[in-house]
Amino acid sequence: MNSTTMRRAGLSIAVVTALTGLAACGSGDDSSDAADGGKDKGGIGVSPIAALRTVEKSTDDADTARIDGSTTMGTVSSMDMKGVMGWSDGITGNVTVTFTGGTQAQQMKQLGQTKIDYRYLKNGFYANMGDTFAAQAGGGKHWLAYDYDTLAEMSGAAGEAFQDQMQNTTPNQSVKMLLASGDVKRVGAEKVRGTPATHYKGTVDVADFTAKNTELDADRMSELKKQFDQAGISTETIDIWVDGDDLLVKKIEKADTKNGPFEQTAYYSDYGTPLSVEKPPASDTMGFKELLNRQSAG
Repeated sequence: MNSTTMRRAGLSIAVVTALTGLAACGSGDDSSDAADGGKDKGGIGVSPIAALRTVEKSTDDADTARIDGSTTMGTVSSMDMKGVMGWSDGITGNVTVTFTGGTQAQQMKQLGQTKIDYRYLKNGFYANMGDTFAAQAGGGKHWLAYDYDTLAEMSGAAGEAFQDQMQNTTPNQSVKMLLASGDVKRVGAEKVRGTPATHYKGTVDVADFTAKNTELDADRMSELKKQFDQAGISTETIDIWVDGDDLLVKKIEKADTKNGPFEQTAYYSDYGTPLSVEKPPASDTMGFKELLNRQSAG
């Protein structure tokens, strides 16, 4: 495999993480069948905003959840994900991503990989790139380390926003986005995988939400808006489903990009499930910046 392919594969891992990290992708099957009732948190006397503020707190307090899901973005990527993630002190988790289509899947096939194991820790994440990568580019090392500070340095405002998101927010990001949008409505009572739930929907201005929820200064925010424009991203439509315990059980986010339509569906279950994340051994780990430096030198 040539150095350009190696570099692109490494960059793809960062893109995948940006798409799947705290969003906690869900499986692609649609389980939101019409329900015969169920506890309606957005019913008479309870506004959607008030109901979602309760959901925001309940989900935030839960600390961990099991996730499984799928994400697509035009011809660039199609992937499924399963694992457990936590958010009591930054985002942590053990997650496996399976590439199912798009140019990213083609890049990973050249590495002999269809799946990648991720480990998320407070200050960065690790991706197991497999034996082919270790033999050809990793100096015998299987794990690529992505430090959030380094990604922020390399990616400008977008990297800084991603760093802030991964370190300071929780998987109920979609709830916060709806609350900030000023455009949220209760759709009605439905079922999600057999569980009665209430469906809410809204549209969010991505740049406006990011400005309100990161610590970027005016210059960096202006840069980020340009990056959003270059990517063709302006608004997202968000659908969420909430169970009778005021916990998020499903979400769908959709947006148009210059690479094609983006869609991510997420299911959440087993809130409070145990989670332990181990940092890969240093002897089997290479930093992403080191990989790029090696490829440039080569």
